[in-house]
Amino acid sequence: VQLAESGGGLVQAGGSLRLSCAASGGDLIYVHMGWFRQAPGGVREGIACINDEDGRIAYAESVQGRFTISKDNGAKRVYLQMDNLQPEDTGVYYCAADGAWGPLVDLVLGVGNTNYRFDGWGQGTQVTVSS
Repeated sequence: VQLAESGGGLVQAGGSLRLSCAASGGDLIYVHMGWFRQAPGGVREGIACINDEDGRIAYAESVQGRFTISKDNGAKRVYLQMDNLQPEDTGVYYCAADGAWGPLVDLVLGVGNTNYRFDGWGQGTQVTVSS
């Protein structure tokens, strides 16, 4: 699965950004998608995911109530609306896609296998939040 992200940028604390990720290719029945981020010098963190079959959504505690994930079924596109951004949200944001829901949601909830290799992984988009 090929993924193409867009929408990163520089924003002041309290501001908003919307990320977009388009999926193409692959032969998966379901394409569950999610967002990860990695701060400078930090570890990769799963922050949100959405189930392609039934629309279930999960968020990491760090973004719950501020970020909203949604999808456009027809276009195989997923969005991440990020509101009330804070400097600690700074990092490279990656889109991920997989035919299995379990590994994706486990990572977002902080209990997954950090070495899991997804069916699709984006190139990343930089988000910088200034104080």
